[in-house]
Amino acid sequence: MSTLLRSLLILLLAIGCSSLALAQDNTGTVPPQPAPISMDQLNSQLDQVKQALTDTDKLNDGVLVDLRGKVQALQQQADQQSASLAPQAEGLKAKLDVLGPAPEKGAPPEATEVVAQRKELNKAKADLDAQTKQAQTLSLEAQQLITQIAGLRRDLFDAQISQRTASPLSGAFWTLLSHSLPDDQAGLKLLGAEALGALRQAWQPPNRTPFILCLIAAIALLALGRRQLERVLVQLTSDRMPSGHLRRSTLAVLITLGTTLTYSVAAYLAYLGIDWNGTLGDDMRASALGLVRLAVVTSCVAGLGRALLSAGRPSWRMPAINDDLARRLHPFPWLLAWCTVLLGVAERVTHDIGASLAATVAVNGTLTLLIAALLAAALIRMGRSRRALIASGETPAKRPLWVGLLVAAAFVGVVLSLLGLLTGYIAFAFFVARQMVRGGFIVASLYLLMHLVSDLFATLFSPDSRAGNRMQEAFGVAPARLEQAAVVLSGLARAFLLLLTLPLLLAPYGAGPGELLSRGGQLFAVRSIGTLPIVPGNILSALLVLLTGTLVMRLVKRWLGHELLPKTSLEPGMRTSVVTLLGYVGSVLVFVLVLGALKVDLQSITWVASALTVGIGFGLQAIVQNFISGLILLAERPVKVGDWVSLTGAEGNIKRINVRATEIQQWDRSIVIVPNSQLITQTVRNVTQAGALGRVQIRLPMPLGTDAFKARKIILGALTAHPTTQESPAPSVLLDNLDGGSMSFLCTAYVGNPRDASNVKSDLLFEIIDKLRASGLPLSTPQDMIVRTIPATPDTAPKT
Repeated sequence: MSTLLRSLLILLLAIGCSSLALAQDNTGTVPPQPAPISMDQLNSQLDQVKQALTDTDKLNDGVLVDLRGKVQALQQQADQQSASLAPQAEGLKAKLDVLGPAPEKGAPPEATEVVAQRKELNKAKADLDAQTKQAQTLSLEAQQLITQIAGLRRDLFDAQISQRTASPLSGAFWTLLSHSLPDDQAGLKLLGAEALGALRQAWQPPNRTPFILCLIAAIALLALGRRQLERVLVQLTSDRMPSGHLRRSTLAVLITLGTTLTYSVAAYLAYLGIDWNGTLGDDMRASALGLVRLAVVTSCVAGLGRALLSAGRPSWRMPAINDDLARRLHPFPWLLAWCTVLLGVAERVTHDIGASLAATVAVNGTLTLLIAALLAAALIRMGRSRRALIASGETPAKRPLWVGLLVAAAFVGVVLSLLGLLTGYIAFAFFVARQMVRGGFIVASLYLLMHLVSDLFATLFSPDSRAGNRMQEAFGVAPARLEQAAVVLSGLARAFLLLLTLPLLLAPYGAGPGELLSRGGQLFAVRSIGTLPIVPGNILSALLVLLTGTLVMRLVKRWLGHELLPKTSLEPGMRTSVVTLLGYVGSVLVFVLVLGALKVDLQSITWVASALTVGIGFGLQAIVQNFISGLILLAERPVKVGDWVSLTGAEGNIKRINVRATEIQQWDRSIVIVPNSQLITQTVRNVTQAGALGRVQIRLPMPLGTDAFKARKIILGALTAHPTTQESPAPSVLLDNLDGGSMSFLCTAYVGNPRDASNVKSDLLFEIIDKLRASGLPLSTPQDMIVRTIPATPDTAPKT
């Protein structure tokens, strides 16, 4: 049965797609491209817009929106003409450069053809420059007009918001409504007659079959398509994505998009069935397409709320709310979606029938009351759920600050809406109610997208993920760096989303998509600090260059350090120095490329350079000195990585030579950070620079009666037998001193590495003591002084 339903659904969708294709075919041939408009025509149209703005009596928000669209189109055409003239001007300049400058006075004259050609080229270039300047001037005037229109719209908006009408609690309100009711009813009947006429036309034999098929496809899509599509999306995310937060956020996005797509396609199929052969007039078609766009928005509202609450599947739920609250709030997304439908339909109907002010105010007041009551009911249910949770002995989850602010804003909005409605400020109340619905949808969308990008970067850059493992293998990135990159990229992406959302939240009443995009684009317009231009596009290019350059330098350094240099005759310390020096050079090169991507003129940052010069002269002198010393260490290599050095306060192996300081590991494994300038300006003993040997020296005291030759033979044998001691210079045993009742032997041996001297000395002492004891040759022991106290006798006792 499920297979049959699935096949039927696919068939209906195919019919709908084919109907769409047929509808596109029925639209006729592609209209010819309009001829290019001259600058005089553009100026004339701009003057007409200026004239229209002077007639303040006829200005309303709709007229201002239309005028703004015309000015934007004029500005775009002017910019296009200016851009199209630029290559021509460059071509003329290149031709003039080929001809060269005119000869000076006293020089041999040029050929007549060359003089005429230069004159013609100069005239053409002057004409192009004049046209370009005219186009740029027109574009600037258009931008000023757009700013002026935006100011007029704000003033009009403020006037509408502050306008007060009769309160619905007074009789004057209903009296005005009853007086205008006959005219409004006549306009509504006329609109209904047009809609019924369109339906009758769609039911006629030529259009009946596609109308029925489109309606059946729309109904099937609403009845079965959403569930089937959701089932497929759940199956895909479960099979293709690893378990975790990313699967949950991706599933929420897909459910939102699936719900939006289902209802939007169904609405478009219904419109397509009615207007199959162009049965609708221009006004009705515009209204019908407006309702289709409204269906897209409302279905997105419903899908977003359904995806976030997930009342039936708690494991899919993203917000930290309990199951009881999710069940209580489950119907509200759909109710808000229907309120959005009513808002759009009411606005469209009142506009189409030219409704009176009283009817418009009454409709807006009714919608305000409906939205305020709906949001108040949602707040009440939230409070009841919280109290029920406390009564059951559980502690409610702590709300984030932004959630508390959002709930408080909703409460204040409900109160303001009801107060404005009761006191007669219905326009203000309607604006607040509408902004609450719109703002809630924007905040919910932002919440979902922020979680999606955060989960996406956390998964991609996780050290345990497949992508993270590949990054570690390909670029040698440490796991901690991957996690830091995930946090930084997630923060940048979320900040970018927030910047895009702010214009939507702060947009004025009646702002359309074009104005919203324009306001969003203003955030990324060209700014300047003094004479230094800040271009967002250049900043993004610079970030891309920085990322690419860093990755390339890491790959080159890894290739040199692990593949090329190990196959050469260079010692390990020299290899490390070469790789480090290359890293410094590459960093400087990447920095220069980043400045080039930013298109920074060095003359624009002279004040920065001056400030840095002063800072270097005072506070940064030591840092610069250490940096230059580090470069000298890497170039001259008086010491290198792996050397055993000794200087004031430190002795040990050089582990790393950094930009500012050098790390020296001492015998106890501790690290001493030595500024590079000390290795240049102070006396440094490099034990291993010339391949110096380590010396093991032991002094052995023995009794004076010891057989010296036998002892020397035993000690020398132990020194020679040790695997680490060198044959050349050969070990030696010298009779160093005769002192009192003992003799002293000085035993010397050499090892290949001075770092092994202490360990070899310990091994030799153990071996020599053991062999001397086995041969009966004792070592001398220190003389002990024994102090005895003799008790006093009667003869020696002191007399009193």
